Amino acid sequence: MQSRAIDLPHGLTIVVRPLEHGDVRTVTAVFARLGPESRRRRFNAAKPCLSNAELAQLAIVDAGHHALVAHVVGDPRPAGLAQLARTGGSSAEVAFVVADAYHQRGIGSALTRLLLADARAAGITEITALASGDNRAALALIRRVASVREVRLEGPEQSIRAAIA
Repeated sequence: MQSRAIDLPHGLTIVVRPLEHGDVRTVTAVFARLGPESRRRRFNAAKPCLSNAELAQLAIVDAGHHALVAHVVGDPRPAGLAQLARTGGSSAEVAFVVADAYHQRGIGSALTRLLLADARAAGITEITALASGDNRAALALIRRVASVREVRLEGPEQSIRAAIA
């Protein structure tokens, strides 16, 4: 996917681009825009900082890993990140995060729709996601962009499985 501009329903315009392999600076910049609650919801635990190894892992882009970055026009820092990691065959795990200042503005939905379009093009038909059990926004987002097949509570987390074909 090439970079593209998208006008969102809530009045923002974003530019979405693929994350480049090893782009730790962008991952760090997105993480820095998350408050403690957003970090907990994304990583299912308190996460005051990311180690160098975690940053490197989150910045992998290869045949099995794909990521998209959203920038709000007029804001020099990245506002969101959606990631996909193939887990085998036609399945992949997805994760997404949006800077606190831009919650509820459509960025997560736009990023996830584009990520799933790329996933379909790569032959992926099913996604999974882990979210904290109280993260209703993550489940609602996945329900908007995919056909949820199963939601299971696994301790404090919810495991979401959805079809995207």
